[in-house]
Amino acid sequence: MTEVQAGILAPVPRHGRYLSFTARHGADLGAALRWLAAHADGATVLVGLGESLVRGLGRHIDGLRNLQAVAGAGFDVPSTPAALWCWLRGDERGVLMQRARTLEQGLSAAFVLSHTLDAFRHGSGRDLTGYEDGTENPKGDAAVEATVVAGRGRGLDGSSFVAVQQWEHDFSAFEAMPAADQDHAIGRRKSDNEELEDAPESSHVKRTAQESFTPEAFNLRRSMPWTEGRRGGLHFVAFGKSFDAFEAQLHRMVGAEDGIVDALFGFSRPISGSYFWCPPMAGGALDLSALGIAAAE
Repeated sequence: MTEVQAGILAPVPRHGRYLSFTARHGADLGAALRWLAAHADGATVLVGLGESLVRGLGRHIDGLRNLQAVAGAGFDVPSTPAALWCWLRGDERGVLMQRARTLEQGLSAAFVLSHTLDAFRHGSGRDLTGYEDGTENPKGDAAVEATVVAGRGRGLDGSSFVAVQQWEHDFSAFEAMPAADQDHAIGRRKSDNEELEDAPESSHVKRTAQESFTPEAFNLRRSMPWTEGRRGGLHFVAFGKSFDAFEAQLHRMVGAEDGIVDALFGFSRPISGSYFWCPPMAGGALDLSALGIAAAE
């Protein structure tokens, strides 16, 4: 029986490490993915495949595409596609580092590690600005409905799509804002996480309120803060049964819908952006049958 990769629906871990890979020209991609399928449990090692990789295998996954770059009023939302994405999840950074080396070495004949980012859970699940992240996430059956592909047959049922963006915060700009302006930019009070009814239409909460779209735009956020030296921000990760909900929210955030830009862009910018398809699990291994790759014996 196929099932979703468990890390998608599980709470955000204490530590995470994100790996992005490019494919080597002419390499045996199928053999490398067959090895990966046996070494990714979907819980501590979660896997997503990019459109270029699927095309390189001579296959097509309906709904998988690349994120389109967008130019806003004084900012850019970039597209930085990758062939393969892995999210390593756990309680110790050392273990994740060792696991990452195992994956890099095991995939080296066909893939080149192009980017690595360490992330972590902050407090009860807060962004580095101090605000709770993922407050409006669907729960229980609603989370499964919003996130997991169903009714499309073996190899597809149990899969999911994920949008990934690395956002970098301008902490000096944010800290220069009065506390009330910070709350209005987010649309919630930092102190108790209560939504502000009088928040402006540019507030992040009002720009992305999932029930305010037609159809409703629910996805499941599993974002984690990151830091590198003095830099830092949020590694945005949102799972859905398609990219439609994410794209509807992004469309409104950049002001394409009504000319109102999300206040988030006043102190943060995305510096990367990628889409991936997360295959289902079967028998404790990744089910890559939709790509014509049988399980390793």
